[in-house]
Amino acid sequence: MLALIDCNSFYCSCERLFRPSLEGRPVVVLSNNDGCVIARSDEAKALGIAMGAPYFQCRDLIREKNVAVFSSNYALYGDLSMRVMDSLRQLMGAGNVEVYSVDEAFVSLQNLPENELENLAINIRQTVETWTGIKVSIGIAKTKVLCKVANRLAKKNKEKSGCIYILNTNAETREALSQTEVGEIWGIGYRYAEKMRQLGIESALTLSQMPLEWARKNMGGVVGQRLIRELNGDPCLTMKDPLEKKQMIGTSRMFGKPVYALQDVREAVATYTARAAEKLRRQQSAAAFLEVYLVTAADNRFTYHPKRHSLSVRLPKPSALTNELISYAMPLVETLFRDGPKYLKAGILLGGLVPEETIQGNLFAKDPKAQLKQLMLAVDNINFSQGNEMVKYAASGLERSWKMRQELISPRYTTRWKELFEVR
Repeated sequence: MLALIDCNSFYCSCERLFRPSLEGRPVVVLSNNDGCVIARSDEAKALGIAMGAPYFQCRDLIREKNVAVFSSNYALYGDLSMRVMDSLRQLMGAGNVEVYSVDEAFVSLQNLPENELENLAINIRQTVETWTGIKVSIGIAKTKVLCKVANRLAKKNKEKSGCIYILNTNAETREALSQTEVGEIWGIGYRYAEKMRQLGIESALTLSQMPLEWARKNMGGVVGQRLIRELNGDPCLTMKDPLEKKQMIGTSRMFGKPVYALQDVREAVATYTARAAEKLRRQQSAAAFLEVYLVTAADNRFTYHPKRHSLSVRLPKPSALTNELISYAMPLVETLFRDGPKYLKAGILLGGLVPEETIQGNLFAKDPKAQLKQLMLAVDNINFSQGNEMVKYAASGLERSWKMRQELISPRYTTRWKELFEVR
């Protein structure tokens, strides 16, 4: 058996954690640059505020209903996510936990008797909330797809389910699938959902009864067949190794306002390169491939149909040094940049990742980059303990007029000494 632990309205829960007065009040969190609604509390959902709705379109309703609004506070959310995941690892063992996203984790329950599943789920839910302050919902089933179904039902009626839903028998699974609309199945996107409905498939139960050969022809081959098998309790999506390293690392952001100057684009790409390099070192890898991309508006009046422009370079030798990666990224920026267009976004991708210890050295000479590697380690430790970008390269800029707009951001209560929560 597997369990999916999913934090309830995670971003909103993080904002409420240090503001108890928000309990029971509608809360929404906005996307980058305060553009769209990306998280809603149950109370906000009840008001009809849609996920992904542009902020300007629902601003009047938000004011009328006294909805609390926050800009995305990724430093706070990332730290609280780490606390939740560390709690799960401590409870279940690190090797049994697969972090799926910032607010979700799969947990292996192998060899656990069926009559102990509910008590374990209750213990996990209560312990995580006690240790972190974050409430979670738990779905338990034989496969990952069924865990998603169970978790959705656990959240659908929290009072009735106690935020726990277990699919232990075939009858329970059939009932759950019959309550799940085809578009709510994990792995079924909007287009596939429309296609399924046109074919007369409205529920997960109906889909689960389709032949595997039909799935191969109509649902993308092996991927569709796996989905059908998962719905029928046949595990196809195994637990991933928690120590598995990423094969590609990237960082990108929309600009806080349209950018026209080369220097602003250079600063942004240098900043994102430094962040990607830090992620690279965190998993003890080095990159052999670097890509820079810029996104421009179709013309200077509108931002619809943006265009992506990219260039890449293969490094002579894999590297995880920020200064080296920036030195390769900057010429690409200068080649890509053109005067006139409105730049909306920039990003960096690092690929060809290899373990850092496998990079071949020189048997007859000291490593010329040994001191730089020690410098990177020191910078990472300072930034981790004292705050992101406490130490940074000058190429990243100081003023940063291009930085992401966050006009409604809350304090970073857990990662900044000056913003610690005060008790009076």
